[in-house]
Amino acid sequence: MSKRKKEDMDPRLEGEFIAVVNAGSSSVKLSMFSLHAGGAPAGTPPLRLELHAQVEGLGGPGTTPHFEARHADRSPAGTRDWPREPITHERAIDHLAAFIQHEYPQIEMLGIGHRVVHGGTGFHQPVVVTPALLEQLEALVPLAPLHQPHNLAPIRRALEGLPGLPQVACFDTAFHQSQSVVAQTYALPYELYDAGVRRYGFHGLSYEYIASRLPHVSPALADGRVVALHLGNGVSACALRAGRSVASSMGFTAVEGLPMGTRSGSVDPGVLLYLMDERGMGTRALERLLYQQSGLLGLSGVSSDMRTLLASEAPKAQLAIDVFVHRIAREIGALAADLGGLDGLVFTAGIGEHAPLIRQRVMERCAWLGLVPDDAANRLASSGPQGERRISASSSRCEAWVIPTDEELMMARHTYRALAGRD
Repeated sequence: MSKRKKEDMDPRLEGEFIAVVNAGSSSVKLSMFSLHAGGAPAGTPPLRLELHAQVEGLGGPGTTPHFEARHADRSPAGTRDWPREPITHERAIDHLAAFIQHEYPQIEMLGIGHRVVHGGTGFHQPVVVTPALLEQLEALVPLAPLHQPHNLAPIRRALEGLPGLPQVACFDTAFHQSQSVVAQTYALPYELYDAGVRRYGFHGLSYEYIASRLPHVSPALADGRVVALHLGNGVSACALRAGRSVASSMGFTAVEGLPMGTRSGSVDPGVLLYLMDERGMGTRALERLLYQQSGLLGLSGVSSDMRTLLASEAPKAQLAIDVFVHRIAREIGALAADLGGLDGLVFTAGIGEHAPLIRQRVMERCAWLGLVPDDAANRLASSGPQGERRISASSSRCEAWVIPTDEELMMARHTYRALAGRD
């Protein structure tokens, strides 16, 4: 591997860096953050995004694995396709590592932060990874079987290839540990709660980032009652009071709650018993049904992608959208009841940030909460330095905002602080 001459290098490609890895079922994403003096908001670590890279299209039939890397200013840094061969998560990780080593030959890596979906009952904050800790996290795989194994794969890879480099596990469940026992408990025999069968909540890194932005976009909401909607391929809602999680739509697993791209959301448990008794479905068949064959894809028979459904004239595509909006509006009502009222609504993630029609329809269903949409603001593609904008009218009693999420930055902050606190 050839290295560029020092005099030819961009000065941004030197110094101390933290890497952040977000490995999902069909993609591995990597973000590189440099440590810099000044420029960070008060009370936050001095981190600046320099590059984002990802390999997507992993594991899906008929998909072409694709690698793309971009600098923070969105200028291209690299691209590649693998049209004739399947790419495993391990190979995607190796490709990303080799790319970083080639592009950043002079940097000092301080550590790697990893998104880990499930922290169980034992992990309430980010932790530095050890081989013993990795065994504990692997024991949680049954609680998130379609997420946790992919989250742990790059950790294991780095422990083998870079044994001296610190790694930090950042948990999607940790933010929701502030919820009360009442909010976490299912109406099942209590010994199951003691055994870990409880409502954990997910998308916590996203909601934590939203909570960190509220003081900057609306100080009143930072101390108020807010329902945040993470609307992407995964979908959930979270009730925030003074920036802390009070309740959430997801529970024991990341399949409970709202309909998602391919996940069902909540269904009557009796439906599953019926499918087992009358259709002979076993555990793995039910898992595929709930996680991969339901949601927007299952309802529409067209696609799991909201963009495709909004452009489709197929009646079942419209049905999928109608069910999606209906369930979101109902969940907002339930979470507003938990909060004792509602001061604000926040839309984030892919659909939340980029689908004005969905936002409009959800806001229309929230008129009873005093929400008056600003239709012109809602149609704007972006405004504000970070794409943050208010989309409710000045006369609205309940504010509505679009706040783009940044789970990677949240993970970089956690990693920096966890490493700074080491002996």
